[in-house]
Amino acid sequence: MDRFQEMHVFAAVVDAGSFVAASDALGMSKAAVSRHVAELERRLGVRLLHRTTRRLSLTAEGETFHARCKAVLAEVDEAEAEITAGAGEARGTLRVNVPFSYGQQRLAPLWPRFMARHPALTLEVTLSDRVVDLVDEGFDLAVRIAQLPASTLISRRLAGTRLLLCASPDYVAARGAPQHPADIARHDCIAYTLFSSGDLWHFEGPDGPTAVKVQGRLRSNNGDTCVQAALQGQGLILQPSFLVDPHLRSGALVALMPGWHAVELGVYAVYPTRRHVAPKVRLLIDFLAQALDASDGPAPPPR
Repeated sequence: MDRFQEMHVFAAVVDAGSFVAASDALGMSKAAVSRHVAELERRLGVRLLHRTTRRLSLTAEGETFHARCKAVLAEVDEAEAEITAGAGEARGTLRVNVPFSYGQQRLAPLWPRFMARHPALTLEVTLSDRVVDLVDEGFDLAVRIAQLPASTLISRRLAGTRLLLCASPDYVAARGAPQHPADIARHDCIAYTLFSSGDLWHFEGPDGPTAVKVQGRLRSNNGDTCVQAALQGQGLILQPSFLVDPHLRSGALVALMPGWHAVELGVYAVYPTRRHVAPKVRLLIDFLAQALDASDGPAPPPR
């Protein structure tokens, strides 16, 4: 059997967590996947996997070999991509991690356009608001929304979005509209639990920068959930413009505290290193920067 194919199948089994899942991912039968791994172990003369009826786990030798396999496979992908870079073509598999709501609202319509330009590319997009470890979890690129990305990563700013304080007209009619950040402490607030500042909401205004600790009965790690609660009159939200702009235009939400601005966030493409950046990664970053620049400028402050 082909050694490269054996390595590819072995890595797929480990990454998928089972022979069945790997066979689905690779488009080959479970029996063929098993034969590749068995032949690899026979040729190496070591056991790479512990097999039980419930799970697979790597042996010590398997852990070492899996890490080397991933490195070799990545180098092959990069070498292929470099050959086609001059023609502006991306090849291989590109694994991207994006925030859940932004991924749905802004990025989902862009993936088919990018893939249409690069038919030799396989794109794997994972939506998660968790900050993933790009290297350990095998991602080529992540899109993150932050004031500044982590200093350990290389980044490129793609767009901007401003946090806006909003509520439904019904909530404002019943509870009034805060005029100053200090007023927010007396309101029900729908807290987004993944803010780096926690329950502190930060604003800039006539009195300079200020922060207020919010409280409320609903907390969520998902911006869409927070927005839906606000639409039902459950309290104040501080959420990005890309989520609330449609509701502000329709009148379902109203922007609050004119004269006070929350922070502007950047939308960044982040990747682990400047060295050996695969052309497929560069091509995607350039594409996103161009596509998002046309649609995602920072929102204006509330009036």
